[in-house]
Amino acid sequence: MKITLGERTAETAAIYFERSRSPAIRKTLPQKAQTLEEALEDFRKTQEPGANSFGMTIYANEQYAGDVWCYCMDSNGDPQAMVSYCIFEQTLWGRGIATEALRLFLEEVRERFGLARFGAFTFAANTGSIRVLAKNGFRLQESFMEDGVESGYYLYQ
Repeated sequence: MKITLGERTAETAAIYFERSRSPAIRKTLPQKAQTLEEALEDFRKTQEPGANSFGMTIYANEQYAGDVWCYCMDSNGDPQAMVSYCIFEQTLWGRGIATEALRLFLEEVRERFGLARFGAFTFAANTGSIRVLAKNGFRLQESFMEDGVESGYYLYQ
């Protein structure tokens, strides 16, 4: 399967918002935006000069399948950015798409922004996400409970 990354647009941000609202995704991925308007406003902020977040779309065999992004970007921070990803096309889960997309994205962010240290959070029960992180060199740094849910903080250096 050919995995590529593309530019996020207001149109893809709207599609992502709608497709990522499924119950299966909502139980594994906390979502800040609760309305389409909030999601589009968040997207617009990523387009401003000096934005501290950046995202790309994920395509599997030219089918829009999800998004990958980083936030809290700070070249002096440790980590220098936090990453997240979501394959909203559930028929494509478990096929290595997120693993390859994250690898490509980290390469892009290192080249474009000069960042090298990344963090990620995931729920402890989200074994698929944990595998994606591990395959990309992230290592568990801390386990913790948040809002009654066991979670983990992973670091890539």
